[in-house]
Amino acid sequence: MRQYIKRGFQRLPGLDRVKGQNFIAAVSREIDRFEMVLDALPGGILVCGTAQNLRLANKSARRLLSIVSYEQGREFVWSVIPDKRVADFLNFALLSEGKSEEREFDVEVHESPRLVSMRITPLVQEHQISGSLILVDDITDRRTKEDRMRRIESLAGLTTLAAGVAHEIKNPLASLSIHVQLIQKALEMQKALYTASNDTENASNDGNNNFSNIDKYLKVVNEEMDRLNGIVVDFLSTVRPMNAELRRGDINSLIKELAEFVSFELAESHIECVLELADDIPLINLDERLVKQALLNLIKNATAAMSGGGKLTITTEAFDSELHITIADTGMGIPLKNISKIFEPYFTTRDTGSGLGLTVVYKIIREHRGDISVRSREGEGTVFCITLPIPQIEQRLIAFDDCGEVP
Repeated sequence: MRQYIKRGFQRLPGLDRVKGQNFIAAVSREIDRFEMVLDALPGGILVCGTAQNLRLANKSARRLLSIVSYEQGREFVWSVIPDKRVADFLNFALLSEGKSEEREFDVEVHESPRLVSMRITPLVQEHQISGSLILVDDITDRRTKEDRMRRIESLAGLTTLAAGVAHEIKNPLASLSIHVQLIQKALEMQKALYTASNDTENASNDGNNNFSNIDKYLKVVNEEMDRLNGIVVDFLSTVRPMNAELRRGDINSLIKELAEFVSFELAESHIECVLELADDIPLINLDERLVKQALLNLIKNATAAMSGGGKLTITTEAFDSELHITIADTGMGIPLKNISKIFEPYFTTRDTGSGLGLTVVYKIIREHRGDISVRSREGEGTVFCITLPIPQIEQRLIAFDDCGEVP
């Protein structure tokens, strides 16, 4: 087509008025078709001239980068992009190199967080650089699927280790606990004998101090064994089949009970709990014990993220065949680099905890044939969204008359 247009313009001075108009109309249609194809592409495309002025932005690029409007060929590409991080990246990359390695940015598209990748490549025409091509891809869904597969693989790997961990750690821990208790009893007997054989005045301070030190050391041993036992129990609860017993239940009632249960703890932490529960929520299939455990883990995480107080909002909404539960806090937020890791076993940014809480949450939700996602901004808070299926109990029947004909 390009050769046809090139030849047409070369012959244009010799064409009569009608043929010239027909040629221009044909070129216009081809340009419209070209722009229509570009707008239909799922990926974003930005084309800049040699002065880095924006000449073309297809529909996907305008949507992903929130470009409201631009004067074709009259504005720098970075000047029409409201996100300062993206604008600064394009400014530096285009002015310094004209090309770049792929970069990823978290952006908001119609108030929805998305992850986009950007890469720049020079446009070459007749062995000379004539501008730059910027490719923008929405990789949110792809990254979510990759993260989900990685979590599934991690859980599968942990399952194969569960039996070994149970025998190699838990059983020796029980034995250690019993023998520490025997040592403590023996120590109490020795302490009583020492006291009986020495009157109060002749009793050695060093002897009493030794007994006190041994008591202190044994207490530390007991505490560390309890902590290690808790880690093993959390690990086993993560990898062991849950055998969820699904029954019809009211998620709103469950959330109200849970909010009442944690109300004192939240009040002590100066956290306001707000319930925004829709009235038209249908009954769903759930294991109340497991769902309470999942929600409680999320509430505890939110409480830890709001060490100076804040607001916890729990919302329920029904959408056709799905029930959405959101747990939103106004805490410190999660860095972008950690978003994809938070459901992985043993990943934690806190000094305490096993790092298995969110892994258990993920497993419980998947056991209910649901899904869980998270969006967060540092310094603003975090929102977990749980999606659970709504049972489809209505069956459509085909009526027929006595002759067997469909009416």
